[in-house]
Amino acid sequence: MLRLVLPKGSLERATLQLFDDADLTVSRGSDVDYRGVIDDPRVIDVTILRPQEIPRYVADGLFDIGITGRDWIEETGALVHPLTQLHYSKATARPIRMVVAVAGDSTAKSVKDLPSGVRVHTEYPEITRRYFADNGIDAEVTLSYGATEAKIPEIADCVVEITETGRALRAAGLHVLDTILVSHTELIANKESYADPEKRKAMEQLQILLSGALEARGRVLVKMNVEEANLAAVIGLLPALRSPTVSKLFGEEGFAVETVVAKSEINTLIPALSELGATGIIELPISKIVP
Repeated sequence: MLRLVLPKGSLERATLQLFDDADLTVSRGSDVDYRGVIDDPRVIDVTILRPQEIPRYVADGLFDIGITGRDWIEETGALVHPLTQLHYSKATARPIRMVVAVAGDSTAKSVKDLPSGVRVHTEYPEITRRYFADNGIDAEVTLSYGATEAKIPEIADCVVEITETGRALRAAGLHVLDTILVSHTELIANKESYADPEKRKAMEQLQILLSGALEARGRVLVKMNVEEANLAAVIGLLPALRSPTVSKLFGEEGFAVETVVAKSEINTLIPALSELGATGIIELPISKIVP
């Protein structure tokens, strides 16, 4: 039913892991195959391509659904339907910023201070041209194939580059003048495919599975028995990630309590619960959490 395209390169491994966690494992003949299959009736084929190309291919209807960055959606001008943001790896947990940067000793305090004819190098020429045109600056924009920040001052006067923390730009002695956009990794759909009720339902179901797998990451389910006299103290100790479920134990003067907690807290939480009188404490892994 759905033709799916996933990003190759730095996001590839983390993306495939997310699909595996969501029980949508992508099977390939080898790690370098560009095609795969998912044993799910909602997905008829999987292709793995560079994220720069994905927005246009989805917009053109070559694929129904795909994963790419907001930066590449804006760069290509692709008209796609955004389904949800996906923060599933170190590279996607925080947004990236696309910034305008100049040499640290530049007298420019804002982009308006840059002169006409300023040399700008970037991996995002279309966004950059639109940005400088919107600011009334006649810029000489050149496509960069990497190491963009190293081109100041000999090759470029200014760069438009992506950054998460700004550390690499500072290390290169650059100063940020402005942020053009903030970009997350997104699940996107072809507009015509999304308008089809059957395909839209399949997309929404896949989105639930992916988001549920992400929601469950770093969390575990804790179950225990608690006597009534200790219940309030135990509930007060439990983290507030999820409201605990409390049930009366059959034939006993006590309660069964279960809740979701952060995995990082479990090793200090379990001994503390035991000290408050909780018994039969069980820690269980969670595959998905669907609100």
